[in-house]
Amino acid sequence: INALVDELGLDENEVFTPFTNSSFYSPDGLEATAPVFGEATVDSILGGFPIVGEALKNAVSESLGTDEFPMLPSPLGQVLATVPYFERLPIADRASMVGLLLATIDCLGGDEETKEQYDRMSAHELFIRFKLSERLVSDFIKPTLLVGLFKPPEELSALVVMELLYYYALAHQDSFDVRWIRNGTVSDSLIQPMAEQLIKKENGALQVLGGCRVKEISLEEGADGKSHASKLSYLNTRSGEVEVIDNIDGVVLALGCQGMQSVISSSPDLARLPEFSKAASLKGIDVISCRLYFDRKVETRSPANVFSRFEELRGAGGTFFMLDQLQDESLAQLWGKNGDSEDDETLGSVVACDFYNSGGLMSLKDEDLVKILTDELLPSAVTKFADAKLVDSWVGKYSGVVSWFSPGSYALRPPLEGAGNSVLPNVKCAGDWVRMGEREHGAKGLCQERAFVSGFEAANSLMKDTASGDQFQMHKVLAVREDEMAVKLGMEVNRKVMSFLPRFWTR
Repeated sequence: INALVDELGLDENEVFTPFTNSSFYSPDGLEATAPVFGEATVDSILGGFPIVGEALKNAVSESLGTDEFPMLPSPLGQVLATVPYFERLPIADRASMVGLLLATIDCLGGDEETKEQYDRMSAHELFIRFKLSERLVSDFIKPTLLVGLFKPPEELSALVVMELLYYYALAHQDSFDVRWIRNGTVSDSLIQPMAEQLIKKENGALQVLGGCRVKEISLEEGADGKSHASKLSYLNTRSGEVEVIDNIDGVVLALGCQGMQSVISSSPDLARLPEFSKAASLKGIDVISCRLYFDRKVETRSPANVFSRFEELRGAGGTFFMLDQLQDESLAQLWGKNGDSEDDETLGSVVACDFYNSGGLMSLKDEDLVKILTDELLPSAVTKFADAKLVDSWVGKYSGVVSWFSPGSYALRPPLEGAGNSVLPNVKCAGDWVRMGEREHGAKGLCQERAFVSGFEAANSLMKDTASGDQFQMHKVLAVREDEMAVKLGMEVNRKVMSFLPRFWTR
């Protein structure tokens, strides 16, 4: 995605905010703050150590000749860098995370069979077997998973949880550093400029059929004895007419679970192939999105925040983002104004609040959801919200829209190759939930980078299997950073050990 910004000629600093920290709040108050690891200083990290902090800080600064906190091997760097930022969770509980690191090395360094064994186990089972402390799980890991994979540990595949935690937190000291869209949304900041480029005649004159919904994809047998997608019908929701595209060269099913269910249920030819019918059987996760407008600006410790262990969540994960801080240069636009009025300077905070795994909240009326936020959750996290008056609000409910990586789901997820070149060469799949096989990428979990990369790889595969001669050039996909040497060594040693020792903790 960073490379896409460069290719489109966009200014990275105009598209993204600076890296920001994030805070976790519980009914007990502030639990932890995730620092910006890549910008940490010796003073901000070592100065927070109890008793010896000042002496340690001075000694390290003198030996390094700089106040920049060095990049240390993972997870040593993360452990040291977060010592001052956990308000309540004891070091002994945090240290129990080591067991998960050992499991991650075994799982991610293993073969396909090993991954399927871990996938059949829930993350909750994994945490118990590798002796993670109950408090570490309940206070930190579970809230993190509820907003990272949108389900609690007992409902998530251990495989995907380890992939997510490794990619987002454990791979490198600064893996957890995050930045956000500076103005508007991902759609209008990245997708729209990309579409405008592709629509240009010199770039292939892409035609986008907006407001249309695929109904049926029809297959026919070719001269090579293989099936081929030959025809597609779709509903034009503007005209209400069903239209048809004949003589299809290829299809990429860039769909989520709901889209896959809809297309496969109306496409009997595809439904006969187990790869597609199994993918269509997977369920999604409910999400609620809220936008709150206040009469004054509310200062917070961090612009991005997580709700943890609140009874009012009813089993959901919760976040709140201070859009007036993240997108401070477009505050008037957040309020739906043009920015020309002197009154724009008095506009208050705009807060985006999301609930994930929100089944226990979906039946509530919009005003009840808003009331939970304004009367309970927000003031409990940041007391200044109690003095702010709500001016306006918006609520959106989305049932079953997000991929659910449940235990045992790995074998059901759609392969990037679809039914395979030997069966159906001109239909491929893309999205963050696809199994990429030999084209597997380092970006994991519910991840826009993974979804973007899978699209390139699906296109590469489609052209390779359908284009004749040398009619195309493979799109080069950029890899994530290499694993650190200690991780590579650990995986190699583990593979040798596991070649003669059984994995008694999996099944």
